[in-house]
Amino acid sequence: MQNTALSKENQQTNLAPQHEHLERKLKTRHLSMIAIGGTIGTGLFLASGTTIHDAGPGGALAAYLIAGIMVYFLMTSLAEMAVFIPISGSFSTYTSRFVDPALGFAVGWNYWYNNAIILALELSASSLIMKYWFPTIPGIVWSAAFLVVIFGLNVLSVKGYGESEFWFSIIKVATILIFIVVGLLMIFGIMNGHTGGFKNFTKGEAPFKGGLLSIFSVFMVVGFAFQGTEMVGVAAGESENPEKNIPKAIKQIFWRILLFYVLAIFVIGCLISYKDPNLLSSDLENIAMSPFTLVFKHAGLAFAAAAMNAVILTAVLSAGNSCLYVGSRILWVLAEEGKAPAFLKKVNKGGVPVNALCLTTFVGMLCFLTSLFGDGTVYSWLLNAAGLAGYISWLSISVTHYRFRKAFIAQGRDFKDLPYVAKWFPLGPVLATALCLVAMLGTNYQAFIGDKIDWYGILVSYIGLPLFLFGYFSYKIVKKSKMVPLQEADFSRE
Repeated sequence: MQNTALSKENQQTNLAPQHEHLERKLKTRHLSMIAIGGTIGTGLFLASGTTIHDAGPGGALAAYLIAGIMVYFLMTSLAEMAVFIPISGSFSTYTSRFVDPALGFAVGWNYWYNNAIILALELSASSLIMKYWFPTIPGIVWSAAFLVVIFGLNVLSVKGYGESEFWFSIIKVATILIFIVVGLLMIFGIMNGHTGGFKNFTKGEAPFKGGLLSIFSVFMVVGFAFQGTEMVGVAAGESENPEKNIPKAIKQIFWRILLFYVLAIFVIGCLISYKDPNLLSSDLENIAMSPFTLVFKHAGLAFAAAAMNAVILTAVLSAGNSCLYVGSRILWVLAEEGKAPAFLKKVNKGGVPVNALCLTTFVGMLCFLTSLFGDGTVYSWLLNAAGLAGYISWLSISVTHYRFRKAFIAQGRDFKDLPYVAKWFPLGPVLATALCLVAMLGTNYQAFIGDKIDWYGILVSYIGLPLFLFGYFSYKIVKKSKMVPLQEADFSRE
């Protein structure tokens, strides 16, 4: 794909040589699995237990439903723009075109370091998971080995990434479907000789432990679990038929989220009491306490822990695979637009931005190494910055779509020219913006309440915000960019 690059005011076309382009090799099945695979990970397999413990089964369900609605509106907003202008820059480029080049610059770099840092997190997680089978082998060996595998899947061609992500996602989806079927059979007494019933939904403070505040407190965790769905917008630039494939993938997201997340939480809430201390013990070092493992064990499946360990390893590798892919594409587009060093524009024969891929891999590796030395303070700060960065990216999607539609009308364009039209405008982007702001401001709301304000806690939790603002104001001061007038917004396609 010969992508459109923008000048400092985002109006000039790209003059890069013709060989520097990405290739459209992602099929419908790849995009569909990238869309859903991006949301299924440790947030569901492990953190779901914590949300039920903290908010009760009803509170957890409510939080996942609200987050699911937010994600649906975000993805339909992204789809409308990505289908009309299918480029790998995705929301970073759209923000430059329809809001402000400075904001697009900050959003692009924000999303890049978000993925580079999460790549490091997944490498750390993979080493912890492998200790289950090989406790004597140093974790760094496994992290290095998996980094080589993930890099290899990405460096050959985009089809290598798409194919590997497809099969990673198939394993995760199959596990959830089996879990839901087994759980429902147990609830209705068809399996394991007794009826699980719905009593855990009414025990103690259930279904809403702690009331509305508890739903708010777990909403941040739930939101983080959904991050990754926006990857399908970045993949639009390498889709074989974006006008057909992207809407199809986007439409499936909401219903699959409803099926996979909500039904899974419902099953866990029915079969495991929110008072069960095991729900709080579920983490990468104790897969046996995963709510999925516990339910499978109650069903009499003795191999549950080993099986779930393998599935969670798949989820971790899938996340790392996607982060390396998306990070490299965003970095390549920033270089194409003159917002990153020109050497990052280099593309190999397979259509892969190899220099951007290598730099993303290198930074991810450095971030991982910070977790091995010292007390881990630097690493924890990086992770907090990445967590907030995901919400900043989502916020940019909803704000940009609002401006996209306003500019479309201001320029007298016909809605019939839009291959895909997002429903519920302007309610969708407005509601998504509000929910993103609530989640961002509430990332560590406990630091603001009590006898003393926890300034250190605030700094650690919101470190991503000053980094983002630094990028925004630096570009604005140096390039003197201004908000793009609606009449001058750039709707040029490839």
